[in-house]
Amino acid sequence: MTKTQIAQDFLILCAKGQSREAFRLYVAKDFKHHNPYFKGDAESLKIAMEKEAERNPAKIFEVQRAMEENDLVAVHSHIRENQDDAGVAVVHIFRFEGEKMAEMWDIGQAVSTERINENGMF
Repeated sequence: MTKTQIAQDFLILCAKGQSREAFRLYVAKDFKHHNPYFKGDAESLKIAMEKEAERNPAKIFEVQRAMEENDLVAVHSHIRENQDDAGVAVVHIFRFEGEKMAEMWDIGQAVSTERINENGMF
């Protein structure tokens, strides 16, 4: 499995409410993340992802594109709470150590329902 496939599978599992399995399979022992809303350790993020999946069981997670360079993987995705939700465009950046994710950054932007740009966000 490539690092890109690992990163995508991790995100898909978390979106489905299977964050414990995702972290068990893919996260390094000393994992840290940079989401400002949670403590920077794996356990805090895993629990937050689990709670989010419980709150939004109909969540739709769609990978739009992904890229890999050396030990970094970036995944650009569209996350919606349901079919009618415009959602959020998110970029997750992972730094790998071997086959495990050691560090993560995430950046999100709400999808505007008013389209000025004819190209859209995706």
